Amino acid sequence: MSAPPRHRGAIVRAAATLFRRNGFAATGINEIAEVSGAPKGSLYHYFPRGKDQIAEAAVRFAGAGVVATLEKLEEEHQSAAAMIRAYCKLLAGWMAKSGFRDGCPIATTLLESAPQSAEMTTAGHEAFAGWCAVIARALVRDGFGKAEARRLSILTVASIEGALILARVEGSARPIEDVARALGAALQIKVPVRKRVVA
Repeated sequence: MSAPPRHRGAIVRAAATLFRRNGFAATGINEIAEVSGAPKGSLYHYFPRGKDQIAEAAVRFAGAGVVATLEKLEEEHQSAAAMIRAYCKLLAGWMAKSGFRDGCPIATTLLESAPQSAEMTTAGHEAFAGWCAVIARALVRDGFGKAEARRLSILTVASIEGALILARVEGSARPIEDVARALGAALQIKVPVRKRVVA
């Protein structure tokens, strides 16, 4: 008899939580089973390749969650800069709530597995590309050219990922808040200043 479908989602969510807090290598299959509440056999039913396959699913799950959040914020805010400031505010609150024990489940997993695992590397690439696509789209809407929007989207993702690490190390939301302010300025479209015509 196959395991109930609900167990797969619980396993992936538990893995994402554990990976962002403890890292990939320090998280065991037994711990994932315990936190998910799923029978251990169901882990191998859904993920016959074991922890690597669970991690791949967790990266995809986390990546899709960020895309959904960014898309919602994109709809709610008039500019990419405002969208990113709002997202950073969410991250700062989430980090503080965890006592600065959490991090990005994608970064903590990929730092220990890429490029050794082709599957996880691909999942991570697609996750980050999805984030950048939303940010770049918002920037193009603001008036940036496509090439500049792409570069700025990469800067944004890299800055936020770095801020999460600094916040965890410092036990403070200040790095995230500082990055939010810096990105807010960097993502503002620059309106050319008209030269005064002297009669």
